[in-house]
Amino acid sequence: MNAETGAKPVIVGVDGSEYSSAALRYAGMLAARLGTRLEVISCVGMPDYLVMSRLEGADRQFTARLEDAAGRLVEDALGRAFTAERPENIDVTIKFGPPAKVLVEESRRAQMLVVGRHGEGGLLKSSMGSVSKACAAHSNCPVLLVGQEADAV
Repeated sequence: MNAETGAKPVIVGVDGSEYSSAALRYAGMLAARLGTRLEVISCVGMPDYLVMSRLEGADRQFTARLEDAAGRLVEDALGRAFTAERPENIDVTIKFGPPAKVLVEESRRAQMLVVGRHGEGGLLKSSMGSVSKACAAHSNCPVLLVGQEADAV
């Protein structure tokens, strides 16, 4: 590991799903093995924010509510991912914006980006969701896509 990659974190996108819990487990393991920070990022999509802010009109009040809700989802995912002990060097950040765009932008400063691979049913039985597809296609660092079936890490 050189000095340039040693300072870069492993970033994991978390939406509170079981997929993101599996991604958290892998990301925690990778960060520990690489000797770097684990950075957990959860995104509140702008449509969610715009709808909530229009309903009540108190911009900061609803921004805080959305951040709190996202924070609770992350805490639940962390609890599922690390039942015994959480990694020591872990940071949690809530960002506003489209998750794919935010994670691709954050990948510029990452050693690796880890995301859950939400599959959508439907006609084509896609094995990846739109966020994981965008991250795999546009990330500025290596991307690890983790499926829910990846329980045993």
